[in-house]
Amino acid sequence: MAKLTLRDLDVRGKRVLVRVDFNVPTEMRGGNIRITDDTRIRESLPTINYLREHGAKTILVSHFGRPKGKRVQKYSLRPIGDYL
Repeated sequence: MAKLTLRDLDVRGKRVLVRVDFNVPTEMRGGNIRITDDTRIRESLPTINYLREHGAKTILVSHFGRPKGKRVQKYSLRPIGDYL
């Protein structure tokens, strides 16, 4: 049996959950979190763009840092969402 790829599926109008690795290096600068290496984000863009261009409702999930079960502002994915 052949392995299906994203291009084998009709994603128009469907919700697609994508697990991405956005655990990227950051630094605090002027009270804001700045991404210092966006390689992992750039590598995920072809998949994200393909889904959007083909009408999928794209949901991205990732982890960021190790907050040990607590909300920690420096581990928020908000800066990555803003970057996208």
